[in-house]
Amino acid sequence: MAENRDNCIGEIMEPKIAHLQIIQGIITRMANHSFLLKGWTVTLVAALFALGTKDDNGFFIYMALFPAVIFWWLDGYYLYIERQFKALYDEVRLKTPNEIDYSLEREHINSKHVSWLGSVFSTTPILFYGGIIGFIIIMMIFLQIY
Repeated sequence: MAENRDNCIGEIMEPKIAHLQIIQGIITRMANHSFLLKGWTVTLVAALFALGTKDDNGFFIYMALFPAVIFWWLDGYYLYIERQFKALYDEVRLKTPNEIDYSLEREHINSKHVSWLGSVFSTTPILFYGGIIGFIIIMMIFLQIY
């Protein structure tokens, strides 16, 4: 009799668990996109610096600022989506299976902790992209002096 009850509970929870797994997969993809953007930023900035030193052309060093800023904003967008889905995950996690609508809509998640600009200017992007942009600016100043 206890086994039947456990099977019944398991059947009720299976859709909720599957829904949570889908949300977790989306969160993982957003984190992966963010990681790839950081890698591309370093690669492109380093390549532009290499072109600038090879040809003794400061234009390429100025151009390095462009991908750093664009990827920072794009990385902030992926972080924003990731945070929305984390909030959705927490929302679904706390609901009973009968209360869940099994939607992946995230627009209803409005929190002061989940905003696009808040994500762009959060600690990790500021440290990573701010460091790269700071280095680029230092190199631009160095080029002006010498």
